[in-house]
Amino acid sequence: MAIFSKSNVPQFSVEVYQNEYLPEGGREVNAIVTVTSTGGGTTGGEPLSDAPGSGSRGPGRGPDAAVVLMVDCSGSMEYPPTKMRHARDATAAAIDTLRDGTRFSVVAGTHVAKDVYPGDGALATADAGTRAQAKEALRGLSAGGGTAIGTWLRLADRLLGAADVDIRHGVLLTDGRNEHESPEDLRAALDACAGRFTCDARGVGTDWEVKEVTAIASALLGSADIVADPSGLSADFTRMMEDVMGKEVADVALRLWTPVGAEIAFVKQVAPTVVDLTGRRTAAGPRAGDYPTGSWGDESRDYHVCVRVPEAGIGQEMLAVRVSLILPATAPGEPPRPLSQGLVRAVWTDDMTASTSINPQVAHYTGQAELAQVIQQGLDARKSGDFDGATAKLGRAVQLASASGNADTAKLLSKVVDVVDAATGTVRLKAKVAEADEMTLETRSTKTVRVKK
Repeated sequence: MAIFSKSNVPQFSVEVYQNEYLPEGGREVNAIVTVTSTGGGTTGGEPLSDAPGSGSRGPGRGPDAAVVLMVDCSGSMEYPPTKMRHARDATAAAIDTLRDGTRFSVVAGTHVAKDVYPGDGALATADAGTRAQAKEALRGLSAGGGTAIGTWLRLADRLLGAADVDIRHGVLLTDGRNEHESPEDLRAALDACAGRFTCDARGVGTDWEVKEVTAIASALLGSADIVADPSGLSADFTRMMEDVMGKEVADVALRLWTPVGAEIAFVKQVAPTVVDLTGRRTAAGPRAGDYPTGSWGDESRDYHVCVRVPEAGIGQEMLAVRVSLILPATAPGEPPRPLSQGLVRAVWTDDMTASTSINPQVAHYTGQAELAQVIQQGLDARKSGDFDGATAKLGRAVQLASASGNADTAKLLSKVVDVVDAATGTVRLKAKVAEADEMTLETRSTKTVRVKK
């Protein structure tokens, strides 16, 4: 483990968990990399104020942040009429949670995107006055029109991109499918926004498309969730904004350097959720690549790194991959700043017990990644009418959830299948499943539990 720190960023540590021993001819090395950031969420040892609506940590405290709240105002938000009211209330609650000095804007999303506050193509600065003005502007939001989420994201990007701040974040609420632009248009918008700001996405009710909302959150390194009952929006938005206000540093990259002959097979975040980062690599010099991790506060995350190394003989050893956390340069001409580092090794041995042992952390998270995958496969099979396939996949999911102690996922699965024997994965599909229960399982399928170290 190595720790590096600077006075104005949290301290980061890296711990590597692996079995470094390979049999003769073995080439695949797996490691779980635990990254922990301490110092986020507080500055100078003092917590955020608990006073409702204060949103303040005092003069000069906390990083500069900008937030754009994107509220679905399409026609479907009027059914039932209370849905739009709850969306307005939730946005007001989020605004109340902003600390003083945070830059912010509210965007009304339909088949077009409209900057409704402050409404001048810029961002407001949070204080008592602008919060009151923003909440007054929210009262004018009404439902009508279509849904083109890519336009909302592009407007958020323009607003956030003009702000000279450390943390750029979006919150996106939708209740329906993205019917007024093509999937290609949404994908292009996500590609354009990736790496420029993070975004949490929420689906309210049950008429939205899970894969659309989770794809938005995944591409923009945020969280995705369902709020089936609109009355729960305010509490959810408050929690989200508290989390954003606790972020201390943005754009941290996981840099992987490999020696000649070694190559990265995959990189996945595996806790708190499963996110495949393999395809997001950007070159960072000879034999090195950066993988984005987004914004950090006071938290810990786990990553599964798989690397293929050249074959070697018994008794040989090598550095398989060097893992570094990198903060990009903040000014032209400045070098990137290393925050922490860890090493993944490969050692070839003829000790069969050593070379066939699976590291507990690697085994646990391999199971958690499979759990997320079989839930998706099982639900897709159920929707397509392949009930035998659905039973097999969801049965495997129950088995994995039970074995790993993932009680939250096990509880969600029990609303879709009747569990006969969790240990063997013997289940029966329920004849009737509430749509909200199925969507909740699908949306939260990538949530994992930490391994007991």
